[in-house]
Amino acid sequence: MAKQLHYNAAEHIAADTAEDPYLRPAFSIQNRIMRLTWNICWLLLYRISPRPFHSWRSMLLRLFGAQMGPNCHFYPGSKIWAPWNLICADQVTAGDGAEIYNPAPMHFGSHAIVSQGAYICGATHDFDDRAFPLLAYSMVIGSYAWICARACVGPGVQVGEGAVLGLASVASRDLEPWTVYAGAPAVKVKDRKQFLQNER
Repeated sequence: MAKQLHYNAAEHIAADTAEDPYLRPAFSIQNRIMRLTWNICWLLLYRISPRPFHSWRSMLLRLFGAQMGPNCHFYPGSKIWAPWNLICADQVTAGDGAEIYNPAPMHFGSHAIVSQGAYICGATHDFDDRAFPLLAYSMVIGSYAWICARACVGPGVQVGEGAVLGLASVASRDLEPWTVYAGAPAVKVKDRKQFLQNER
């Protein structure tokens, strides 16, 4: 599947904003104020909340525009860059140290898991453009997918239903459904049993 470009900073931020294009902001002042407000909330109310308070953290994310299904477990050490771009079905989990960098909409299917220290990167820069603009991609982490501890998912990579990205692996290409990947870059190592077939 082709990467789904959602945002190109060059199309939204005027070239004359800064003489040096590397100093040009990637987002509007409104976006930056929203992120500052969210970061203060994360520091004062989210990060220090007791581990079992999953409903509390889901409520805070909803207050900032996230769509959270029932029974989501976002642990206090998890980080979400832009809650308003977070769309979760039921029972989505993000462990302590998991980081979701989502300048563009990021969808998580039912029972998707992002384990401790994993990083999902939703943006990069156009390094062939002198202005080095930020490019943000819409992404989907499929139902029952598992991003294992310290694994990384690159910008625009789509993770299929039931796919597994192994410990400390790096996904630079789409992950096929019900397939296990490992390594850096991640390669297919085996198929995963499609246990949902019996439930449909």
